[in-house]
Amino acid sequence: MEDPIQLKDEGNKYFQANDYENAIQSYTNALKLSKDKKLLGILYRNRAACYLKKENYAQAASDASRAIDIDASDIKALYRRCQALEKVGKLDQAFKDVQRCATIEPKNQTFLETLRRLGSEIQEKLKVQFSTDSRVKQMFEILLGEETDKEKREKAANNLIVLAREDAGAERIFQNNGVNLLMELVKTKDPEMILAAIRTFSGMCTGHKARATAILHLIGIEKICSIMAIDHEEIALATCNLFQTICDSLSGEDKKEHGNEEALVLDTTKDLKSILLALLEMLISQKVSSHGRDQALNLLSKNVPRTDVRSPDNSKTLFTIDHGLKKILKVAGQLVDLPDHLPMTENTQLIASILLNKLYDDLRCDPERDNFRVTCEEYVTGKFDPNNMEKNLHAIQTVSGLLQGPFDVGNKIAGLTGVMEMMVALCGSDREIDQLVAVEALIHASTKMSKATFIITNGVSLLKDIYKKTKNEKIKIRALVGLCKLGSAGGDDYALRQFAEGSTEKLAKQCRKWLCNPNIDVRTRKWAVEGLAYLTMDADVKDDFVEDEPALQAMFELTKSTDKTILYAVASTLVNCTNSYDKKEIMPELVQLAKFSKQHVPEQHPKDKKDFIEKRVKRLLKAGVISALTCMVKADSAILTDPTKELLARVFLALSEDPKDRGIIVAQGGGKALIPLALEGTELGKTRASHALAKIAATSNPEIAFPGERIYEVIRPLVSLLSTDKDGLQNFDSLLALTNLSGMTEKLRLKILKEKALPEIENYMFEDHEQIRQAATECMCNLVLCKDVQENYMADGNDKLKLLVLLCAEDDVKLQIAAAGALAMLTAAQKKLCTKLTTVTTQWLEILQRLCLHDRPEIQHRGFVIIYNMITADKDLAKTLIESEMLEILSVIGKQPDNPKRQPMIDAARSCLVAAMDYGLIKPFS
Repeated sequence: MEDPIQLKDEGNKYFQANDYENAIQSYTNALKLSKDKKLLGILYRNRAACYLKKENYAQAASDASRAIDIDASDIKALYRRCQALEKVGKLDQAFKDVQRCATIEPKNQTFLETLRRLGSEIQEKLKVQFSTDSRVKQMFEILLGEETDKEKREKAANNLIVLAREDAGAERIFQNNGVNLLMELVKTKDPEMILAAIRTFSGMCTGHKARATAILHLIGIEKICSIMAIDHEEIALATCNLFQTICDSLSGEDKKEHGNEEALVLDTTKDLKSILLALLEMLISQKVSSHGRDQALNLLSKNVPRTDVRSPDNSKTLFTIDHGLKKILKVAGQLVDLPDHLPMTENTQLIASILLNKLYDDLRCDPERDNFRVTCEEYVTGKFDPNNMEKNLHAIQTVSGLLQGPFDVGNKIAGLTGVMEMMVALCGSDREIDQLVAVEALIHASTKMSKATFIITNGVSLLKDIYKKTKNEKIKIRALVGLCKLGSAGGDDYALRQFAEGSTEKLAKQCRKWLCNPNIDVRTRKWAVEGLAYLTMDADVKDDFVEDEPALQAMFELTKSTDKTILYAVASTLVNCTNSYDKKEIMPELVQLAKFSKQHVPEQHPKDKKDFIEKRVKRLLKAGVISALTCMVKADSAILTDPTKELLARVFLALSEDPKDRGIIVAQGGGKALIPLALEGTELGKTRASHALAKIAATSNPEIAFPGERIYEVIRPLVSLLSTDKDGLQNFDSLLALTNLSGMTEKLRLKILKEKALPEIENYMFEDHEQIRQAATECMCNLVLCKDVQENYMADGNDKLKLLVLLCAEDDVKLQIAAAGALAMLTAAQKKLCTKLTTVTTQWLEILQRLCLHDRPEIQHRGFVIIYNMITADKDLAKTLIESEMLEILSVIGKQPDNPKRQPMIDAARSCLVAAMDYGLIKPFS
């Protein structure tokens, strides 16, 4: 059995060696063995010192208190508890401890100084606290006063919101009966007051688990839901933000640090589940407004599926499917033209479809997916009723919702016995609503070419009949979109046209006509864009469309409407017009082989060639496509899905191909709009957006293209393009952009290093491709201004300096300029590198002589600067250089008459000679 005194001594040794972890272990082991009260006090006191060093202040205060319980006059324990309490913000208790220390040792200067400092800090804190308390009280008096004028109330509301965003201010509001007073503001039913209250609650809950839990229980989940249900878009959005803030604080997603002492809260899983259930109930409640329902769907989309697919825990998704899948399906199957429908915006059903898709994608195995599908099947088939047409309509509308969400599930249900037959039967109905629902379902069912064959044989004639016979514009336009979609089933393959020559152009012309008609409602005109999204796969159609400026302008205007369900269709149309979709390269050998075996060979339309694409891009830019794109990027995150973001990124990349067009993109806010696309979305979408950013950052002034702090957000997407899985052009454009940015400020250079770009840039300096190697070297030439990079070059055991010296000997002029420039700056900044340079290769002197004899003055100048740095760095090094042929080179250049074109080089050579004379290595010739 070990001796506790020996363990204490062992702990002391560890403490002196700064090994606090082992010291704590030794003291803990000794505490378990010792029964001597005095020794226990010492051990607790010593362990408290360890915890102080490890910045575990709560534990340090606890151990010091135990030591004080054993000996109330233990001055070391008292002072250690004082230090710990001060760190966790308990200044009044810390003051009492140091006061006792000063009483025991009244002449100890450390105690007296701490006493004075804490005294003044407490006074300052009280001063702030009383002033904050009075401000809070005054603000509520103004807000709840009946006679206060509007301007004063607005000012008080804004001040309260700002105060709540600071942790100290939020705490004072909370302590001063703030929750009840804010609820009084909600009871006024004044939208401005409700908004002020909700935004203040959001500030109070941000990053503070304990306060967020307390506020949630004081207000109640049901009450927050009832506020979000109010028919007011801003109130619904603000309440959604409050729910999100509470969820982030409770789940620990909010990484902000507020205060020194971490809140101790019991398990919050129950509260999070209650919020989830309340949101699901909101979906099917008639009392909930359309905006409230949208925000409930948005919250579910953001908080239920896993943010990281590598995480094995998808329990929230399974819980939501078990308790709410049928509720989401009910929203997806709503028909606004029927009585008793749930209040909905134009976007509600699409948001519901997106949520269904996210839930399905978050499932981890086939049994989970089968359960999802079976639940959907039971819901749809349970709606079919030969005696109730409204139920049948809801069923088909639900299938439409699934086809827009988890397509595989929707497709399987559409293939069930009776579903497609019901669609066809509804098409033949005399009622407008029946035909609308059926045609829309047919359109969504024909999304995939493999499934379109069934509808081409069964549905085309049906849609044509509807199109010809109906006089209802709403049905006519949808039937047309169905025909458009089926007509584009062959994609851009010229040889696989579904309809006769000229038919697609006629359909497109009719779509453009409807699109430009302001008398038709937005919801119906949206379908004209849907039609064009399919028809523009045809090169003749896209060429005619970009020439029709009124049609383009009408489409761009629709993107600014409240109906955001149009975004995907507009983005698809623009992708088609710019040919920015993926194209498989067809090998000539395979074409010959296919022809020989009488297989189908895809054909390119003459108008899909490069010169036609460039003309279309110019026309789109002239029509104001950038303004429309920037407006689309700002759309609600639930509507702007990852696939839509990818399409927008593709369009941006196509538009930024020509350097001459990049100025227009920057001027109209395209640079700023690209940043969120490069940071969030599909991997392919982020890569495309990052590439477009690289092209803009490489040729534009980054301070204009990305004003303010945005310039720092550009670095990460650019660095992502340096990855080896990206293609050579992406690597090259990224290096050019980083070169441009790294030449601006030290802060930007440090940000590039922080994003771990340096190893990637160094790798590309070894690249076989001349342009990539040159771009990497030019980027390094700017980065060597950074001290961290200079230290990398000084470190032993790497060939970084050797590579730079050898690159100076390459034949590529631009590469030589960059490498010699980097070497000149390194040798100027770090004198040690001048000596190291002579050890990296035996050819160093020959390479430097070649630089100094180069026929390009800028390269010669860099060579002479390196020589000057070496001469001034070390006398022995200077002697080696002067004893070589370098003296003759310096003399020849130095004696040349002044020449403005070559002056920097001549001056550098003369400086070298003067430095050599100062050492006494050469004498002036008289």
